[in-house]
Amino acid sequence: MNYFNINVDNIHTKPNIKSEVSTQILYGEKFKILNEKKGWVKIKTYFDNYIGYIKKRKFKKQFIPQLKIFKSKSRIFVKKRNKFSKSKNFLYFASGISVLNKDKGYIEFEKNKWVKKKDTKKINHYEKNYLKIIKLFLNSKYLWGGKTSSGIDCSALIQIYFYYNRISFPRDSKDQIRYCKKKKNNKFDKGDIIFWKGHVGICLNKSKFIHAYGPRKKVLIMPTNKTIKLIEKTTNLKIKKVSNIRKY
Repeated sequence: MNYFNINVDNIHTKPNIKSEVSTQILYGEKFKILNEKKGWVKIKTYFDNYIGYIKKRKFKKQFIPQLKIFKSKSRIFVKKRNKFSKSKNFLYFASGISVLNKDKGYIEFEKNKWVKKKDTKKINHYEKNYLKIIKLFLNSKYLWGGKTSSGIDCSALIQIYFYYNRISFPRDSKDQIRYCKKKKNNKFDKGDIIFWKGHVGICLNKSKFIHAYGPRKKVLIMPTNKTIKLIEKTTNLKIKKVSNIRKY
């Protein structure tokens, strides 16, 4: 197995930078290399069995994550003359890191790469409050294939809760809808996952709904019934299934 060792990268459908981005891979994520082709590697992610292509580089072979990021994004710092300075880079929510050193409330996860200790939780931390996690991405821009606060799509917004807790859950909405159990009644409630063909979101309560909405280009909260009518009006799509996140 290999472990990804930059903050985030796109996974492409083909070994070509111009090919479609199907998802992303985060720092510390475990994957298997299936084959290599002209500077690219075909990989299969360990968490959700996603297959695609990333640029070939030197990956970690040995890695035991001890902490994970519990902030939408955590600034990476560098230490010089015993002072910590901001870099331009971040680690994103749910990324797993190992601990090399600790100093003044900072944790070194690679040589002279530090994050604030307060931005992390232990790797086995389980967050029951799924809305607390999902709301971290409120107003993040919509990005097809994205799964960070710098850009995220509708299915990743649901999956990120499960990824943080290291619970197996599909990546794409077409697979999520097959995986999820149908709710017995038709009344919307907190935690209800609503599926359309190619789209998904989750109810905050009986009347409010949060989703990464392509037409509005961001993650936003909308009235549930208004959203259902808007999607039907603009795309002619009706609800295919309602499940609840607490079932998993």
